Amino acid sequence: MSVTIHEMRPEDSVRWDLFVMNHPEATFFHRSGWKTVIEKAFGHRTWFLYAEKNGELQGILPLAEVRSLLFGHSLSALPFCVYGGVVAENNLVREQLELAAQELAEQLKVDYLEFRNFHSVHADWPRKDLYVTFRKEIDPDVERNMLAIPRKQRAMVRKGIKYGLVSEIDQSIDRFFYAYSNSVHRLGTPVFAKKYFRLLKDVFAEDCELLTIVKDGKTISSVMSFYFRNEVLPYYGGGTEEARQFAANDFMYWELMRNSCEKGLKVFDFGRSKRNSGSYSFKANWGFEPQPLHYEYRLIHSSAIPDHNPSNPKYQFFIKAWQKIPLTIANLIGPHIVKNLG
Repeated sequence: MSVTIHEMRPEDSVRWDLFVMNHPEATFFHRSGWKTVIEKAFGHRTWFLYAEKNGELQGILPLAEVRSLLFGHSLSALPFCVYGGVVAENNLVREQLELAAQELAEQLKVDYLEFRNFHSVHADWPRKDLYVTFRKEIDPDVERNMLAIPRKQRAMVRKGIKYGLVSEIDQSIDRFFYAYSNSVHRLGTPVFAKKYFRLLKDVFAEDCELLTIVKDGKTISSVMSFYFRNEVLPYYGGGTEEARQFAANDFMYWELMRNSCEKGLKVFDFGRSKRNSGSYSFKANWGFEPQPLHYEYRLIHSSAIPDHNPSNPKYQFFIKAWQKIPLTIANLIGPHIVKNLG
């Protein structure tokens, strides 16, 4: 029998996730729960496509449409996620899923179709060479992980320890959101709505963890991390103005690494950063080597790939103005902007 393409229904989610857990190219961002998160948090329409043969899944492709007057009209795998694209048993299945995505993109009349691939798939497609990811194996011995951190960065971790910082695991997102929203506001970046983070925690449950750093009972920094197979991925994080003074972010990521080592996890995925950015330098200082990400585009009704990068000069005025808006107002307005960025 030939391969057939279907759209995922609620009753398909269990076997979808089983396929994701067992396929070596799949990531946390291929899990079926992202359909619920993207639809309920942002109101975007999704198409989670799968290829089937003889009743068995042969490949998957989660897609979401973002329609914005400010940032254009796109179909992506997958917005708000750093990895995506097709996961398939063979190239024939991959081609069938990609063809289905291109046909959908034409029907929707989007500007472009985007695949956020971990590895290059279409060398001849327009692409961004903007993002890298940082991944490193976790040594089974806690102390060897500490000694593997370059000397200057290791000194920052020990500074946090000296200040008596304490890490705590939260079930509520409140302390995390306090630290995170303060941090992104100082950077001039719109904040996601609290609803988004609640959904992430509710949908992914124990695979979504909140680790908060406290000094004398006061929240200093916090990070939301995802767990997938034998990996940990700190995804959203931030700190208050006091975080730098106490080296709280340095201590926070060490605590996450230490905890992950004690849990027997094998890989610390420090996540995506833009080249030549502050977060890029921070992660490189930990001894992580950058690995390029391959964001590939099929242009449909656009003549060029999007450039929504904060370093784009046309956004600099907005960033500086946003930093001056009171935090409470920024937290009200921000979610209406950032949901369209993807």
